[in-house]
Amino acid sequence: MSKVAKINGIVNGKRISTQKLLQEIYKKLDEGYTEFEVLGCGHHDIGGPLWDNEGRPLKFKITNPGQRVGSMGMLGTQIIIEGSAPADVGWLNAGAEIILKGDGGDTTAHCAATGKIYVAGRVGTRSGALMKHDPKFPPPEFWVLKNTGSFSFEFMGGGIAVVCGYDCEEYESVLGKRSCVGMVGGTVYVRGPVKDLSDDVWLMDLNDADIDFLSKGLKDFLSKIDRMELYSELTDFSKWQKIVAKSYEERQLKLLIPVKDFREHKWVEGGIFGDLIDEDYYVADFVEKGDLRLKYPEWRNAKYSAPCEYNCPTYIPTQKRISLLRQGKTKEALELILDYSPFPASVCGQVCPNLCMDECTRKYVDVPVRIKELGLLSKDVGFDLTPAEEKDKRVAIIGSGVGGLTAAWHLRKMGYKVDIYEKDKVIGGKLKQVIPSDRLNQEILETELKRILSTGVNVKTEIDVDKKLFEKLTKEYDAVIVAVGAHNPVILPVEGKERLVKGLDFLKAVNRGETPKVGKKVVVIGAGNAGMDVVLTAYKLGAEKVVALDIQKPAAFEKEIEHAKKLGAKILWPAYTEKIDEKGVYLKDGRFIEADMVIVSIGDRPDFSFLPSEYLDEKGKVRLNQYLQSEVNEKVFIAGDAIKLGLFTHAIGDGRKVALNIDRLFNGLPLDDFKKSPMIPQDKVKKEYYSLFNPMAVMEKEPEFEKDRCMSCGFCRDCEMCKDVCPEQAIARIQNKDGTFEYYSDPTKCIGCGICAGICPCGIWTMIDNVEKYLEA
Repeated sequence: MSKVAKINGIVNGKRISTQKLLQEIYKKLDEGYTEFEVLGCGHHDIGGPLWDNEGRPLKFKITNPGQRVGSMGMLGTQIIIEGSAPADVGWLNAGAEIILKGDGGDTTAHCAATGKIYVAGRVGTRSGALMKHDPKFPPPEFWVLKNTGSFSFEFMGGGIAVVCGYDCEEYESVLGKRSCVGMVGGTVYVRGPVKDLSDDVWLMDLNDADIDFLSKGLKDFLSKIDRMELYSELTDFSKWQKIVAKSYEERQLKLLIPVKDFREHKWVEGGIFGDLIDEDYYVADFVEKGDLRLKYPEWRNAKYSAPCEYNCPTYIPTQKRISLLRQGKTKEALELILDYSPFPASVCGQVCPNLCMDECTRKYVDVPVRIKELGLLSKDVGFDLTPAEEKDKRVAIIGSGVGGLTAAWHLRKMGYKVDIYEKDKVIGGKLKQVIPSDRLNQEILETELKRILSTGVNVKTEIDVDKKLFEKLTKEYDAVIVAVGAHNPVILPVEGKERLVKGLDFLKAVNRGETPKVGKKVVVIGAGNAGMDVVLTAYKLGAEKVVALDIQKPAAFEKEIEHAKKLGAKILWPAYTEKIDEKGVYLKDGRFIEADMVIVSIGDRPDFSFLPSEYLDEKGKVRLNQYLQSEVNEKVFIAGDAIKLGLFTHAIGDGRKVALNIDRLFNGLPLDDFKKSPMIPQDKVKKEYYSLFNPMAVMEKEPEFEKDRCMSCGFCRDCEMCKDVCPEQAIARIQNKDGTFEYYSDPTKCIGCGICAGICPCGIWTMIDNVEKYLEA
């Protein structure tokens, strides 16, 4: 049995200095003692940083300590404090287990980096501030039985904190005021009322993994502080919530002004502006050929991305699709999109905001090419659904939203065996469950879902993947795709939050055929695209007045906002919610909005409770590389909203990338990060060639008419104009055996005049500075 060194801070009736007391501890440690009983008298820094040369654990029992007890405590040290302690308990804890049997002062667990701190009472202001986590060591844990003071967990960067809120019924908030200011990582679990949280965080419900962690951890905590009789009361998890930091993107409340608006409305007269071009096409008086030309032309077909292709997250090359239509290859044109997306009509043709059209060069002539209508043309396209070769590799996909289904579509086309594991009864994710029927024709969606399933994709519905099943999938399959989407709504941490209706649950219920009862006066908190869907649905179910609130300029697309306004909706921003009661919503600026129903739609989070902790970073996101591949397991890939909330077309793009990279992985090839070619500069496409059409007349034309309007940015339309106008007849058209073509400029004839580049309507020919010319000097 170990000897116990008893050290008294009072000798002969007088208090010894802290230095003297610590020297006594060091002396006993050198003598081989590993257990200490210290009777302090306000002495500081007792308990660390100390270690035994032989690696034996150290144990301290301390009474009446001063500040910084356990400061920088090391791994293998246990510190038990009888009664309460002043400020900085466990400051910079580096691995010690610290058990405080009473209350802690201000800044308890301040800057803790690893180890565990258990407090049997309350802690003061700024406790848990600047907690952090080095991935090389276990995250720090900070357990508090009762409550914290204000500014707790300020600038928290990592670790886990648990505030049990026991015996705190009289408090407005068990975290005091302005908790979690500047928090960027870690998790705070809290039981009881929470108010006045920082805007840097989200307050969320627990998932299964959270409940499992707390169930186990509470046993250990209550045992350490001798309060096991509270276990049953504290494991009523309906009273618990968790706090997580907002992502970098979620913190960006101010939207940058678009460059176009800045140029048109904010540009300082006399500043740097004007129509700048890369080439002046100057023809020297002394005409040269070959290497002596100042510049020479290069046929750069498809070297640039067209604006439509560059702005499409799915990478669909619309200019190539229209080129096929122009050649009369209608079947090939309509099938081309299926090489990129299995949802051309549902997403591209209906719910997508069509980012491709936002920068379409044609809008500078009349109106953008109608890419939405072209997508709808591919709705009923027949397709050879039999893979050219059946392969023996198997892929499991968790989730059947557009990301998971897109990955399945491409993998089956390549011949791989695909099993989808879906939690719900139906497939399609938010596209099926959330988007109102007013915006998405369900018959078209069902057609495209059947086309995917007809490839031989095997779907297993009503299977909730947990940790055990996930581990099994990673062992039995050659690759696993996590495409679970984001189906956990974020709740606004304000007084009266229990009155909030979750927007995602509301939309899902309606799409299931239910008719939820809505109030006559409805307030929707959140004015993104999902918020506009909630507004639309509320009116559809009988609401008479709907007001949408947001703390920033609404993120919804302009056409969605205009649609909501036409229905009668009012949109207010900036509007910060103070509290909610049975009368309505109170804003922080004193305004009151009457409401008998309040729906929140400010974002959703994915549920990763089935993933082992090593797969996740401090913010709860999956640790992945630039190839959408897990950093922990090369067989696991992530797609869609499981990475970051985005549009359906982002999820489709992710699904395709993941499928192609899995194919590369199976074939031993390096993975692709799918960088796009640069977008073609606007001044390279010659708008002067195109006649202005009346926009109303364009809308009355069939979609195939767009083949005459598309300007084929960066993609040669084979017009032969360059060949016809070349003054030296240096340009020739070459027909390849595979049906493709190319143009070639003969350097022995070309004088570098630049006429081909100047006349090319699509911006294909580019004049290159001839470096060889300057070598002559």
